[in-house]
Amino acid sequence: MIFMTRQVSNLEYILSATTDIGISRKTNQDSFGVKLVDTKLGKIAFAVLCDGVGGLSSGEVASATMVDAFHKWVLNRLPLLCESDITDCIIENEWTNIILDCNEKIRSYGKNTSTSLGTTLTVLMITDTRYFIINIGDSRVYEVTDRAIPLTKDQTVVAKEVEKGILTEEQARTDPRKNILLQCVGASEIILPDMYFGDTKEEAVYMLCSDGFCNRITSEEIQIFLNPSVMYETMQMKQNMDTLIDFSKQRMEHDNMTAVSIRTYSSTSEQENLELHSDKKFSVIEEFSFTSSNEIVLNF
Repeated sequence: MIFMTRQVSNLEYILSATTDIGISRKTNQDSFGVKLVDTKLGKIAFAVLCDGVGGLSSGEVASATMVDAFHKWVLNRLPLLCESDITDCIIENEWTNIILDCNEKIRSYGKNTSTSLGTTLTVLMITDTRYFIINIGDSRVYEVTDRAIPLTKDQTVVAKEVEKGILTEEQARTDPRKNILLQCVGASEIILPDMYFGDTKEEAVYMLCSDGFCNRITSEEIQIFLNPSVMYETMQMKQNMDTLIDFSKQRMEHDNMTAVSIRTYSSTSEQENLELHSDKKFSVIEEFSFTSSNEIVLNF
């Protein structure tokens, strides 16, 4: 079955993000990029979050490289896609090709520079009717309403054993292998991304986070601090996410911690609806990003 986004709507978004180096790391290897764009199909929210693999020496270079690649996709390819239908198949194919291309470049860079590097990758795009997610590794996307529901599955050894019934969820939380990834961009020869699609909810918060952010907090705590009723403007959203980071640090989380939140709501302005049907040019309304790396992998 083919799903597509064509209907013009008046869905609005509030964006926020935060990151913290953690209590013991010398470098923040997480990177993220967030954009709100205006298109002929209405406003579209886009976010990419990457967690450079902590056991490798240049994880921040790999994470910055992936964020930059998807930044270029938003600016160069998304405007063209908004001229017609945005289908699940198109997004899956284009995003997978970006990942495979970057994986080869990062692996080649590592070989040529005798450097070990890799990164997780989580990408989320939200249109008026549909969300699109691609995921590699153990960063996550949550949908927060009256519950906090993970929309992605961790690609880890422990998560796979939970799925097979070998471990319980409780055992998985304390398993010493919980951070061992099945794959990551730049360190795996073969990459098999997981793709997720769904219907966009109004009055919801979509939150991307690195594993350091969610390792020591519960889904209940995520729902309490990130539900739509307490996520009503950018700085308040950041403060709520920072509160959860403080909880994690108090609970001795050593990893970098990053979270990006996109809050959806519906505008009822008739003028805005009329403008959405006009011949709009693609434009970036709002954007922000973070990386600690001054270097990205280009061509090797």
